[in-house]
Amino acid sequence: MPQTDDEQHEPKPQPRLSHVAGGKNIGDGVFKWMTAGFAATAILVLAAMLIQMTRASTLSLQRFGLGFLTEKEWDPVHEIFGAFPFIFGTVVSSVIALLLVIPVALGVAIFLSELAPAWLKKPLDLIIELLAAIPSIVYGLWGMFVLAPWLLQTIFPLLAKTLGFLPLFQGELQGSGRSMFAAGIVLAIMILPTVASVSRDVMASVPKGYREGVLALGATRWETIRVAVLPNVTSGIVGAIVLGFGRALGETMAVTMVIGNRAEISASLFAPAATIASMIANEYAGTSEALYLSVLTELGLVLFAVTLVLNIVSKLLVWRVGRMPGGARSL
Repeated sequence: MPQTDDEQHEPKPQPRLSHVAGGKNIGDGVFKWMTAGFAATAILVLAAMLIQMTRASTLSLQRFGLGFLTEKEWDPVHEIFGAFPFIFGTVVSSVIALLLVIPVALGVAIFLSELAPAWLKKPLDLIIELLAAIPSIVYGLWGMFVLAPWLLQTIFPLLAKTLGFLPLFQGELQGSGRSMFAAGIVLAIMILPTVASVSRDVMASVPKGYREGVLALGATRWETIRVAVLPNVTSGIVGAIVLGFGRALGETMAVTMVIGNRAEISASLFAPAATIASMIANEYAGTSEALYLSVLTELGLVLFAVTLVLNIVSKLLVWRVGRMPGGARSL
């Protein structure tokens, strides 16, 4: 039945929404504050951890002060505690890992973002990311039973023969091969997915127009990468490296199993050492003395502060690349 003119022009009923004063939806306001509360939970957890660790470290802070960070002797029997051997081991093993992983990770990132064919890109990307899913205890077992003996029998003698004039490659080749160098290699493998994935993402954020403009001028593929891509993502790549460095600093089980766990400072990479994380893992459950527990907690507080700062810096650097004109945010 045809509609009359009045029926055709009659307004259709609109769904009723509950509003507050000013035309704002009540549900939107509730949802906004609810999600804001969830987001604030992460900040509250970090603040609670920092406060609690600081309180637990009070006895050590009052007893040793800032000298705790520079003292080299560690003698629990006589209540002499110095964190410098563990800070040294943590930093050196992480730096070794970075030196080994940076060229490999950048090569992987460039290949995946610029050169890999479509049929290979996704499978290879998946394999790289799966490396991050392997439990650290598995890396530790592999490093202890496979990597360390191989280094002791093959690589250490070769390095001592060819580069033995350097203090880094001097020292006795005895023991099981657990050493600073072994820890650095294991850490390099563990942080490879982090550095490679973030670097790939920041390279992918470079607008296609940059590449097309350089290619139109007759540049080769490598020249396009060198001129149009890498200069625009330098801070993002640095952020990826810093992020990997932060993870290497805090790694525990794998390093504990391959570094040797000795509170010593040695210029030789063949020598065993210890990190902050490995020291806490080895000693925390085996003591009940208030001062010793406070000292170990202060070690954790130092590691917590350093890794937190490094992660903030890395995120800021990657975020800076994400703000490029025409580029997508990577993280």
